[in-house]
Amino acid sequence: MRSNQKFFLKSKSLPVDKFFSNVLYNFKFGYYSNVYPFGKKGDFVTAPTLSKLYSEMISIWIISTWEIFGKPKNINIVELGPGDGSLIKILLNISKKFPKFNSAKKIYLFEQNNFLKKIQKRKINDSNIKWIKNFSTLKDGPVIFFGNEFFDAIPIKQFQQINDSIVEKYFILKKDTQIIETFKKAKKSDISLIKSYKVLKEQKFIEFPKSGLNILEKVSKTISRLKGCLLMIDYGYLKPNNQNTLQSVMNNKKNNLLENLGKADITYHVNFSLLREFFQKKNLKVKKVITQKDFLKNMGILERAEIIAKNMLFREKTNLYLRLKRLLSPKLMGNLFKVILAFKFEKSDYFGFR
Repeated sequence: MRSNQKFFLKSKSLPVDKFFSNVLYNFKFGYYSNVYPFGKKGDFVTAPTLSKLYSEMISIWIISTWEIFGKPKNINIVELGPGDGSLIKILLNISKKFPKFNSAKKIYLFEQNNFLKKIQKRKINDSNIKWIKNFSTLKDGPVIFFGNEFFDAIPIKQFQQINDSIVEKYFILKKDTQIIETFKKAKKSDISLIKSYKVLKEQKFIEFPKSGLNILEKVSKTISRLKGCLLMIDYGYLKPNNQNTLQSVMNNKKNNLLENLGKADITYHVNFSLLREFFQKKNLKVKKVITQKDFLKNMGILERAEIIAKNMLFREKTNLYLRLKRLLSPKLMGNLFKVILAFKFEKSDYFGFR
């Protein structure tokens, strides 16, 4: 089978989301089935693999939220897209310092990719952790969902509004190797869905995370059923700007979107205004979206860095603060990454958002 033909399978024409779903997640050819993506030796660096301080802050946030919930005897904790398992491993270690929380917690990992699941199981190595494919098994107590760079990895649809009609972007395979883009009339159901969102009404070019929102709908229903919240951190924007934000990364460098298919990661920038409107439609309360920089500073990451730096050698201290700079700098991850919190609970004073 020739190089690009395998990503189209039996079709010669695919919408953007289905094409990139094949490129990323096909069990035989897909990127996430064959490549270890994380860290300097991989294709990109995530916050949990960049600094343990990040995972510490998220862990403390989870424990503080359990306290806000009234320290229930059972608390369900679900990580969406656990990456290489770095964050959960830190949470497990910190939990031991809080015995009541430690005995109350039930940790679940929502991972749909078997290759990544193997990586996570090797790293975490804890028989009490459960991997789940849906949320129907969650019972007994409130739930805390959280996800770091979870949403941007779910393929999106792209549409264009021309006069009064909406068309959807497709990729077409020519001569088994050449890929070109075209637009086809969008489905009525998709048009109706897009038009239901105020934030999309004035947009000429629309990125719509249909698959991602389907998952978040199930998350929202679980939060409504059990009470609880969802904390999501991802890179994205608040004001849609009619831009195509799909991007490809390979060896920690930008890659041409349609080159090295199956060997490079493909993501997009998350529309946080759309997420906020979505959660409100699901009758969840939503805190004001803030930057990663503000969230981590509110959580006390700088003070924590000062404490652990006291016992470090100069080289270790330099490394610590270089990593911290990458997390917090407005020119790096600090402002590009946003934090959204959706919840259904009587209390609304959550740590990090005060």
